[in-house]
Amino acid sequence: QAQLAESGGGLVQAGGSLRLSCAASGSIFSIVSIIIGTMSWYRQAPGKQFELVATITSSGSTNYTDSVKGRFTISRDNDKNALYLQMDSLRPEDTAVYYCNAPANAPGVKSVRFPWGQGTQVTVSS
Repeated sequence: QAQLAESGGGLVQAGGSLRLSCAASGSIFSIVSIIIGTMSWYRQAPGKQFELVATITSSGSTNYTDSVKGRFTISRDNDKNALYLQMDSLRPEDTAVYYCNAPANAPGVKSVRFPWGQGTQVTVSS
């Protein structure tokens, strides 16, 4: 069974940076998705809707939700089978649990291809 593991979260002051990592195991499909498939980062903040933050496609094109444009960068390292989210100029409103997954071809932001991982907590203090 596919397992996604997010890491790299922590407590940081506003204006600081963090780099989140996502690794896949247990399923060749999840590993292949990390390497060459469309992958996304999501976040769940307390009292807010689950949100799609950033996406990288198989061709390498990227998309971001408006609130993180110019501050976050999604990337992948094929040699390390890893997906990353570089987060700069962090704001308190970025505080959330961050998850990675592959979006499914189905309606809804929570429609994904693999079981959700535990996520990684990002806390930005003002």
